[in-house]
Amino acid sequence: MYIVSPELYRETAVRLCEAIGARSYFSGTVSFRFADTECRLATSVIACRRRVSQPEGDDERVARLVPVWWEFHTLTGGMELLNDFSFSGLKDYLL
Repeated sequence: MYIVSPELYRETAVRLCEAIGARSYFSGTVSFRFADTECRLATSVIACRRRVSQPEGDDERVARLVPVWWEFHTLTGGMELLNDFSFSGLKDYLL
């Protein structure tokens, strides 16, 4: 079993938020390498936003992600490993 670390949750959240951009709905795949592991998140997700006021101006940030469907794959050495990924684990790492 591949244990998903806080660092991997953080990396996944950052990459997913970048893929979502300014949209409120995303359906697609985010793939990246994390240490010696190939990671792939296939998901359809609704992005709920909150307004953040800063001296540079207001910004709409992702406050919560509501998954419609998802799969998280981890491959090490060309072999897929079961993992303990939980979509709710991303909530602490949203931008």
